[in-house]
Amino acid sequence: MNALSLFNPTFNSEIFDVFDRNFGATTPSVDVRETNDAYVMDMDLPGKSEKDVEISLKDRVLTIGSVEEAKTEEKKTADDGCEYLIRERRSSSFSRRFTLPEDIDAEKVEANFKNGVLTITIPRRPEAQARQIAIKSA
Repeated sequence: MNALSLFNPTFNSEIFDVFDRNFGATTPSVDVRETNDAYVMDMDLPGKSEKDVEISLKDRVLTIGSVEEAKTEEKKTADDGCEYLIRERRSSSFSRRFTLPEDIDAEKVEANFKNGVLTITIPRRPEAQARQIAIKSA
């Protein structure tokens, strides 16, 4: 069995995880399963669509992310006449990185989005099979 792991840069990312947990940033949870033919990742992204998410793959590092910027508004009051004191729901972002095993077929990775769930299928290359080599007499 090969290993698929969270991306581990040279600096300690646990510091950032603690910061995110304590200050309200959320990263979507991911389920990863392995079949004989592929690795399959399922990520819950409620309230998002395929237009809100970006996926990239470079050097076996799969990056899944989303950035929704807050729209600047001239009005300081809501439609019902009240004024916002705190407004945290206007923007959100996340980024998850995964280091993929060496046996992936990077050219055939597919992503589907349905009912708020992003599914990424990462096909595996077939393992090289040993072949018999005929010996010829000279």
